[in-house]
This record gives sequence, C-alpha cells and structure tokens, in this order.
Amino acid sequence: MILQLTAAVVATVCTSFLLQGNYSVLPTKPAQHHRQESKGLKDYYQSFFYMGVAVSPKSLSGDEGALIKNQFNSITPENAMKMSVIHPAEDRYSWKDADSIVSIAAANKIRIRGHNLCWHEQVPAWMFKGKDGKQVTKEVLLQRLKSHIFTVVQRYKGKIYAWDVVNEAIDDDPARFLRNSPWYQICGEDFISKAFEYAHEADPNALLFYNDYNTERPEKRDRIFRLLKKLKDAGVPVHGVGLQGHWSLFEPAAAELSAAIEKYASLGLKVQITEMDISVYPWEKEKRALRPGESAAFSPQMEKKQAEKYAEIFKILRAHRNVITGVTFWNVSDRHSWLDEYPVQGRKNYPLLFNRQLQPKMAYDKVVNF
Repeated sequence: MILQLTAAVVATVCTSFLLQGNYSVLPTKPAQHHRQESKGLKDYYQSFFYMGVAVSPKSLSGDEGALIKNQFNSITPENAMKMSVIHPAEDRYSWKDADSIVSIAAANKIRIRGHNLCWHEQVPAWMFKGKDGKQVTKEVLLQRLKSHIFTVVQRYKGKIYAWDVVNEAIDDDPARFLRNSPWYQICGEDFISKAFEYAHEADPNALLFYNDYNTERPEKRDRIFRLLKKLKDAGVPVHGVGLQGHWSLFEPAAAELSAAIEKYASLGLKVQITEMDISVYPWEKEKRALRPGESAAFSPQMEKKQAEKYAEIFKILRAHRNVITGVTFWNVSDRHSWLDEYPVQGRKNYPLLFNRQLQPKMAYDKVVNF
C-alpha cells in the first residue's frame, strides 16, 4: 500500500512540473515503455529538431491541452492567424483567438510558428475590392498587404520565431508556374517578394518561410526550387521552406523525399515539415461523396502500414537533422483532423500519432523508438 501511494505521489508531482513547463526535471534516460512515462515527442527529439502541432484555443485546454504540453515544444495556430479570421474588415482586426494562443504558449515556454501572412484562400473579400466594388490596383493591393503584415507581425514581434509568409503560390498544373490567384492577377510575381520584404522589415529577427504541399513530387519540387532560387538570387529575405507533409500510406517515396530536402537545402535554406499527417487513403484534392461499398474503417492493416510509413519518413528526417529545424503535425489526434470529411464527405481519417482517446498509436512507437 505504501509503495502504491508513493508511486501515485511521484506521478502527480511529475505531471504538475510538466504542466508548468519545468521540463528539465524529467528523466533523460530512454525508458522501454513510453506509455508509462512522462517523456514526450519533444524529449525524444530534443537533439534533432522542434516537434510541433497545429492548435486552436480550444485544443490548448482540457485533456488535449495536457497532451500538447507533454508532447510538443512548438505550436502553429491552425486558423487563428489566417487573414480572413484575424483581419475580417479593412478597419478591424480580431485578435482574441490569436492572442489566446500566444499567451498560453508563452506561459508554457512553447515556441510559436505564425501561419500565414499571404495565401490565395481564406482571404477576406474586401482585400481585392475598392469601395466602388471594382478590383483594386496593384499599388493599392500591395499597400493593403503591407499594412496587414506590419500590423500582425509587429503585434507578435519577439513572440513568434517563424512565419509562413507566402503559402501555396505554385500552381497545381505542371504546365504552369505560379497559381493564377487574385494576388497574381493584380500584382504579378511581385506580391511574393514584397510579402517577404514587409515581414522582414516588421520583425528582422523572425525566420521567414515559403510553405507549400506536394513539395517532394519532382515536377512540383522543381518549380518550387525555381521560385526559391529566384527569390534568393534577388536578395529577398527568405530563410526556409516549409514542406507541408500532407502525405499518405502511398507517398512520398523515400528517395523523392530525400532528394527534395537536399535540393531545397542546397539554396542555403532551412527545411521544416510544417503540416504533417499521414492519411490512410490515397491523395485526392477534389471533394466528392463516399462511394457505395467504400470502407471508412481504420483496419489493423492500415495501422501497420501507417506505422511503417511514419518510421520510414522519420528515419529520413533524422538523417537530415543538419537542415531540418522543425516538424509540426497538423492537428493533435485522430479525434479531430482537417482530413475528416475532406475531400470525401462521410469519411473519417486517422492520420496522426494519437487515437481518439489521445493514446499513442503504433505509429508513435515507430517514431520514438529509434
């Protein structure tokens, strides 16, 4: 009885220290059974790179909040800093959710990646329109972009160590270079370099990333490389590239991922995996309904393949620790994923390291046991 009571007291004390951010008291020697210890992903990867997760204010509280503080040392606001959320009207900003995330992160000594400053989606309609309802000129749009970036970046100056400045500017069509977004239609390529210049001027110490998906597919990789080389050659302050890492059981191939990391790093850029998850279904982009007879269950075979894919990818990431500075998972657990209902309505996805009960999955074992 005395031994049981002592163990309970020790567990309580360790948990208390952990939630206060006093990680130095945790044991550093790897244990054989991670489920019975207080080590998190951030501890296993302490000598490799930051381990992060996308969050909302809600996910930073309750049982998810406790898991985040235990497992991760970096967070990214999933939606709270996107333009349509934080700047819904030209003369109005909505700071509540973003401020809440920044405050909680600071209190727990967790680093923050800002996401994002310029994207073709989740942009408020007013950004591209004048009071007359017509499309604004290039000069007006760039001034609005500058005002937005200065206001947001300077508010969190010194609190956010890195920003996804421009998100997904490369077209999905291999025959095209840049996406034909309103930013491009009005400003041409200049909106990209200007966004980086504005962000650097607003916070010269922040690391600035270009962020995109399918970054390891050779044809898109080469177009992203072309853009980044062009920016670097022009002296634009871009410091890193974000590989979103929305992958699946079927991709990326190990050789293609390694080649992509090495190619981007050859420009002198740091690399981060910014939005990682491994879908148990093949990549699709267009929304559709669940087809008759199409299963939505997470089978043991799927779980085994997912664990093997996570193991393969993290082996590559560890091998490139000299250029990779962070890995961020896109959502906390299978309880909620942006891939639920997307792109297939009525289908649940299971792409993360923790299940719906917030318990480590087989994939977690593969990631931490190396």
